[in-house]
Amino acid sequence: MTDLSHMAVSGAEIAVRVTPKASRNAVKAEDGAIRVYVTTVPEGGKANAAVQKLLAKALGVPKTGLTLIRGQTSRDKVFRVG
Repeated sequence: MTDLSHMAVSGAEIAVRVTPKASRNAVKAEDGAIRVYVTTVPEGGKANAAVQKLLAKALGVPKTGLTLIRGQTSRDKVFRVG
C-alpha cells in the first residue's frame, strides 16, 4: 500500500478518485492524483466506508480522523483530515 503519511496534516483536504467493484483493495498515487480501488459495491455508503478505511490506513490516521466533505455519490471525493 502507498504510504501517504506526509499528507496527514490536520485540516488538509485530500482529493481522491474512487474505483468501486475493483478486483482488490488498493491506494495508489498516480500522476500526482490519489486513486483508491475498493472491492465493495457503491450501495448504501458501503464503498465510501471502505474508501475511508483504506485512506485512513494509508495516511496513518484513525478512520474517524477523516471526514468526507464532498462527493458522497461521485467517484471524485474530497476528504478532510481532522
